[in-house]
Amino acid sequence: MPFRGRQSGLSIKPVGSKTPETDLRSRRHNLVLLGVAAFVVAVDQLTKWWALEALSDRDIDLVWTLRLHLVHNTGAAFGVGQGLETVIAVVALLFVIVVAWASWGGRRLALPPVLLGMVLGGAIGNLADRAVRSGDGFLGGAVVDFIDLQWWPVFNAADSAIVVAGIALVLIAPRHRQPQSADGTDNPDEADES
Repeated sequence: MPFRGRQSGLSIKPVGSKTPETDLRSRRHNLVLLGVAAFVVAVDQLTKWWALEALSDRDIDLVWTLRLHLVHNTGAAFGVGQGLETVIAVVALLFVIVVAWASWGGRRLALPPVLLGMVLGGAIGNLADRAVRSGDGFLGGAVVDFIDLQWWPVFNAADSAIVVAGIALVLIAPRHRQPQSADGTDNPDEADES
């Protein structure tokens, strides 16, 4: 079988092969993704802890219709899917596993790591609630929600991170496609830097 490669300076390397430069980009991508996810989880869990302490017997009115009001949500984001908490938790867990496998398994997702980190952190934050709050069965606990606009379902910091990043990913995904070589295989060496 003939060697399929491309010329890079004086050396020829196989299409899609790892170089020190792509390895560095992958590590940087993963560090940003992990850092943002950790930040989202920390903010989410700290605000939920505060809400459980401060809002157990009162609401706090802020501005216009915005208030802080404690709710224990057994459904998905914004209270949708009541009674499907285990299914929702398993889907979120699968998402976390896929992103971790893709990122740390030597593949660099061709999407901005900040946005992926926001979605990952939000999923982990809500999964943590489902794992530690009492509920029915595996990952059946309720998620703590407390941001109440009074004209929109009550939500939390994790929900906010997931929705904002999800909308941004939908808007920019067509511009962040993984480049392909002439033979149709992925070529991570030419992926857009995020």
